[in-house]
Amino acid sequence: MFKSFFAGLLIVLSLLVTSCSTGVTGLQSYVNTSKGYEFLYPNGWIPVNLGTSARKTVDVVFRDLVETTENLSVIINNVPDDKTLEDLGDPSEVGYRLLKVINNTDPDKKAEFLRAESRQNKDKTYYLLEYEENLPDREERHNIASVSVSRGKIFTFSLSTPQRRWDKVKDSFEVAAKSFTVR
Repeated sequence: MFKSFFAGLLIVLSLLVTSCSTGVTGLQSYVNTSKGYEFLYPNGWIPVNLGTSARKTVDVVFRDLVETTENLSVIINNVPDDKTLEDLGDPSEVGYRLLKVINNTDPDKKAEFLRAESRQNKDKTYYLLEYEENLPDREERHNIASVSVSRGKIFTFSLSTPQRRWDKVKDSFEVAAKSFTVR
């Protein structure tokens, strides 16, 4: 009697736990020990071979094997050694500065800044930034980025997808963006 009660209780509990999950599965880990960062990325994504000129600031790029315009990148730039992320501005200020860079790279591109938030992970501050991009004759895009400063460098981890896919991938993109850490 007790065995069947506990078996039934176990089944009910497992169904409850399963139904409460976020639905985010299928993420892999990427670790760059030499540059000191790591993140999660979706299964089915492959690394992109970068030319030597792109490697000056872009450290790594992955893209979806099927939806080839869906991608992520890590960009590393120098900042003065004594600067922290907070010294560069609050999340909105840094987000708007990045928006300016996005809009200035292509005069036809129009990006809109959607949100910014700050989070702490161990001794580091991270800003989570979200954008939409519009390009003439191209599909609208949705971008989410995580930014942090460490060892005199600013690290920007960015994920991008066509807007039509945002609702489908936003949970896994959010988890991936929040998984980005630097040492």
